[in-house]
Amino acid sequence: MIGLVMAGGKGTRMNLDDEKLLLKFKKPVILHVIDSLKNSNSFSKIIATTSCNSPKTKKLLEENDIETLDTSGIGYVEDLNSTLRIINDHVLVTSGDLPLIDEEIIKKIINQFDPKKTWTSILVTNKFLTTLGLKSDFSVNFNSQTCHYTGISLVNSEKISSLENMDENYIIIDDERIAFNLNSKQDYDLFGTT
Repeated sequence: MIGLVMAGGKGTRMNLDDEKLLLKFKKPVILHVIDSLKNSNSFSKIIATTSCNSPKTKKLLEENDIETLDTSGIGYVEDLNSTLRIINDHVLVTSGDLPLIDEEIIKKIINQFDPKKTWTSILVTNKFLTTLGLKSDFSVNFNSQTCHYTGISLVNSEKISSLENMDENYIIIDDERIAFNLNSKQDYDLFGTT
């Protein structure tokens, strides 16, 4: 399995002078994600997607011996789709802005992988997100409740012939380690209090 970290976004909702994934909590957020993947000992390779939006992040990743793939930087979905077209393997996809992620939750997610399913998105419930004081713009109704995407997916890219009209499966894992991503200044401020 390959660990794929999405690290090419603009981070426009943060209104920062610097790149979002370089925000520090002891170390840059992107390195928390990379180290969690490494420490899980679950991947044959770890790759990060970068773009013209994230040159400093790319430099930091390369300094830490992480392979990077350049993408257009148009958007998360476009960058992910273009990357999955060139990877022919089982993939855990994660966004690079999950400061609380650790190797234990990575292993728990990987244990849910079913290679018969092309795409499985990991969700948290709206109820759980609200108890953390968080909000998300990306929701889906599943199991008769509103849920939110965590930015983590399990993908069997060998089964992808077209990224359109693909069956998406869902797994709910209400865990703050994957619920907490840095999408806004409020998220970062709230993170600072955890």
